Amino acid sequence: MTSGTAMRREHERQAALDVVKKQQGAAALRRRRLAIIAWTTGLLVVVGLVVAGLLSARPTQSSEARTAPEFTLPATDGTSVSLAALRGTPVLLYFSEGAGCDACLVQMAKIESDPAFTATGIKVLPIVMNTAAQITPDMTRLGVKTPFLLDDGTTSKAYDTLGKGMHEGLPGHGFVLIDAKGVQKWSADYPSMWIAPADLLTEVKSRL
Repeated sequence: MTSGTAMRREHERQAALDVVKKQQGAAALRRRRLAIIAWTTGLLVVVGLVVAGLLSARPTQSSEARTAPEFTLPATDGTSVSLAALRGTPVLLYFSEGAGCDACLVQMAKIESDPAFTATGIKVLPIVMNTAAQITPDMTRLGVKTPFLLDDGTTSKAYDTLGKGMHEGLPGHGFVLIDAKGVQKWSADYPSMWIAPADLLTEVKSRL
């Protein structure tokens, strides 16, 4: 083998190695780019989910006034409550998912234990689409003393509360304020399943 042939072959081998290195470098660059794209896409998805979660958890409110629909409902303590009989007293209806929703009952427990609420004279009526047998064990377990009104869905529908939470056929976590004259002054739904009693009282008092 002549020295010229050997040099040519060495040159060809080196050229082939250079091609392989370039191909490997290009492949590594593509992998890095794909990794960056995947990471960026994942980050955007996470951010999107967080934003969507925050937006879906935001309360929705209405101050549209109307005559509050009348109702008479049985209560867990064996009595019945009529809205008409409460005329002259501001009433705050609290619609919730009821049995099985601890957050719903804890909300009522915190409201009834807040002395500021008691001092206003506002009558708070929790309304659920349960039987007494279904809701009473949760009331006892979570220390809720206020009787719950038991709705067959008619009242919840009349106040447009159905499907506002996680279940299409049930109320979500909403409040309706009715003034002493029987006029609905305000309504709000809280997908977060909670509003601090002090904040709720501020909302209510600002509309009476």
